[in-house]
Amino acid sequence: MDIVKRFLEYTQFDTQSAEDSQTTPSTEKQWKFARFLRGQLEEIGLKDVTLDDCGYIYATLPSNTDKDAPTVGFISHYDTSPDCSGADIKPRIVENYDGGDIVLDAEAGIVTSPTKFPELKAHVGEDIIVTDGHTLLGADDKAGIAEIVQAMVYLIDHPEIEHGRIRVAFNPDEEIGLGAHKFDVEKFGCEWAYTMDGGDIGELEFENFNAASARLDVTGVSVHPGYAKDKMVNAIRVANEFIQMLPADEVPERTEGYEGFFHVVGTEGSVEHASVTYIIRDHDRERFEQRKRLFQKLADELNNKYGAGTATATIKDQYYNMREQIDPVMHVIDIAIKAMADAGVSPRVQAIRGGTDGAQLSFKGLPCPNIFAGGLNFHGPHEFLPIPNMEKAMQTVVNICRLVADFNE
Repeated sequence: MDIVKRFLEYTQFDTQSAEDSQTTPSTEKQWKFARFLRGQLEEIGLKDVTLDDCGYIYATLPSNTDKDAPTVGFISHYDTSPDCSGADIKPRIVENYDGGDIVLDAEAGIVTSPTKFPELKAHVGEDIIVTDGHTLLGADDKAGIAEIVQAMVYLIDHPEIEHGRIRVAFNPDEEIGLGAHKFDVEKFGCEWAYTMDGGDIGELEFENFNAASARLDVTGVSVHPGYAKDKMVNAIRVANEFIQMLPADEVPERTEGYEGFFHVVGTEGSVEHASVTYIIRDHDRERFEQRKRLFQKLADELNNKYGAGTATATIKDQYYNMREQIDPVMHVIDIAIKAMADAGVSPRVQAIRGGTDGAQLSFKGLPCPNIFAGGLNFHGPHEFLPIPNMEKAMQTVVNICRLVADFNE
């Protein structure tokens, strides 16, 4: 099976995760793909294939060399985003893309246009996998899984390529921020690893946001509106006041690069009670801490204005910038850069305006930068995957395995 057929096969499994679930995986349908994938790994010849009680899959490609090579790992997640349906995906290959509009559904008028998605222009002349405009594609991160599995097949079929012990792992629930929570780093047994979960060709990421979730709960005072003067405290209005107190320009839609933000992701309420939920992000650790302090300070100001107990801020750290853990072991980046160059790929080292499982794993003792998987416009119906991107990512995995065999600390 070639890598394209493998990826297309994977897209036929609906593996959407769910944020309101209390189980791992968060959805029962993820188990179906996990069991299928476990069987496929056994079928291609990997060893020590296990699927644990939380849906984490681990497998080994044994060393074929006498060299004292480090054990290196490759990781991808198999859930897809709750933001868009992953059911009944109908992928289509656009051959030799001509640079124009791609009509996904003519009857519904759904079109992926380079005018709106200029990243398409970099892939003129390539074969591109697209959706039918009604679901996401699932390249995030089934492309990563296909690349890793195909790389293992390639190494098995080419024993002349020397490599050390290789570990692979596939996990659920990355899209809801829980992919690394129950990952068994000790069982994985690697000196370092790579997540194949980046975007366009050449991306290599070992910096990400420091991240926290934040919630403001507002307790109001309900009084008959006809007699409310100087008595009522409308929780909805207080919550809205809080939103306006945060810096107006420090939001996702007005920031880029290393600029952090406050992002309101949900509101609900009545006169008596309202809540506002946020995510707080910044690459710089001190600015991140300042943002959290500002959130609390503004809640305190509302209490001073409307009375103690009116506003309660709850802030929880989610993950940190993995660069803190990667800087002492920069050889893992040097190897990835060389592996890309050997595959004919120009590395593009950049900071992630988000996070990956690799960030959490790095702080659990497994340095784990992120490499491109090749897809673009994730989490929506305009997602697409240039086939050459996927092929180059697979070659990069093979090259890393080859280079690590010759690595000496």
